[in-house]
Amino acid sequence: MARIRNRRKPVAEMNVVPYIDVMLVLLVIFMVTAPMLNQGVKVDLPKVSSEALPQDNNSQVLTISIKADKTFYWNMGTEVDTDTVQDKAVTLDDMTKAVTAIIAESRRQGKTVQVFVRGDKSVDYGTVMSAMGGLQKADVGNVGLITEAP
Repeated sequence: MARIRNRRKPVAEMNVVPYIDVMLVLLVIFMVTAPMLNQGVKVDLPKVSSEALPQDNNSQVLTISIKADKTFYWNMGTEVDTDTVQDKAVTLDDMTKAVTAIIAESRRQGKTVQVFVRGDKSVDYGTVMSAMGGLQKADVGNVGLITEAP
C-alpha cells in the first residue's frame, strides 16, 4: 500500500512576539531615561492678565523686587507697593538675612506677613528661583508672584 504524504501549506503569518519583546524593552528604557533628561525651550513669556490674590487686611505685606542688575529691593507695608523702596540688598544672602529678621520681628509682634515677589522682565529664571529658595530659608511659607497687566 502506498503511503500518501500530507503536504502542509507554508505559514504566511508574521511572528510578532519578538517585536513585542523589543518594544517592551525600549519602553522600559525610555521610561527610565526620560525623567533624567533636562531639556528646555527658551520662551519669551507674555504679559498676562490675572486675578488679584486675596489679601488679609490684618497682615503686613512684604513686596520684594528683583531688578535687572540682580539686586533685591523690598518694602514692608499694609498693601502691595512696587514704587517705594524701604531697603535693598546686593546679594541673595543679605536679602535672606533681612527677610528672616523681618519675619521674626512680625511673628514676635503677632502679625502675619504676606510675601510677594516682583521680578524684572530681563532677570533670568534662576535668579527668581534662587530668591524663592532664599525666602524658603527665611521660613516664608507662601509667596505670591506679581505680574503686570498687558
